[in-house]
Amino acid sequence: MRLMNNDQTSLNKYISASGFCSRREADKLIEQARVTVNGELVLPGAKMNTGDVVEIDGEPIKTSKKRPIYIAFNKPVGVTSTTDVKDKSNIIYFIGYPKRIFPIGRLDKDSDGLIFLTNDGDIVNKVLRASNNHEKEYIVTVDKAIDDNFIRQMSNGVPVLGKQTKKCFVRQEGGRRFRIILTQGLNRQIRRMCEFLGYKVVTLTRVRIMNVQLANIPLGKWRYLTQPEVDKLNEMVADSSKTGVEAEPQEQKKVIQYIPKRKKK
Repeated sequence: MRLMNNDQTSLNKYISASGFCSRREADKLIEQARVTVNGELVLPGAKMNTGDVVEIDGEPIKTSKKRPIYIAFNKPVGVTSTTDVKDKSNIIYFIGYPKRIFPIGRLDKDSDGLIFLTNDGDIVNKVLRASNNHEKEYIVTVDKAIDDNFIRQMSNGVPVLGKQTKKCFVRQEGGRRFRIILTQGLNRQIRRMCEFLGYKVVTLTRVRIMNVQLANIPLGKWRYLTQPEVDKLNEMVADSSKTGVEAEPQEQKKVIQYIPKRKKK
């Protein structure tokens, strides 16, 4: 029986900190019985002690300190935001980066735009927590004309996956195009919101994540985040919640709930 001490670490955190994958992906590996500690299979939620040998598929995790990598990628439609090697359209194959990296969050296969990739597991959960109100901005085109009522309903929230979406910034920018800023990460949220109101999304492009803009990154290309961008990103997530529980919707400061389309004079 393996004795525990006071210097324990969550196994998923340890795997993530090594740069192998995100905590979420580490949990999946544990559930799939692909992770061992000192030669023994472990259960989800397991902890480990300093000096334990952690292996994935029989290969030891390398714990050498790696320089953090932060990449901003303009994902094309058709590329999936997964590290699953069985998916030949996955984002890792597409980029072909020489070191192990993984995406922060997801962007639908049929959507394009900005997504981060990194080898810094600690930052992933902080960016993804919806309760932390980290902004993501999108430009969306739908299949028919929108009006002030559509903008009002989208901004005030609609039922999605059994809950009301949070109030958010929405602005009309064309007959069938609008801009929306979300602080939630519900599955296919914008598409589901539009479907509830009787619209179908034609194009969906993410143009900003927190302090980083998509601007000047060609489709299918990537760039490193600048040091000022990294510093600001870390500053913004410094006080992020580490729990997996999404906070109850709260009134957000400076949220523009409804911006009607400007009428031509």
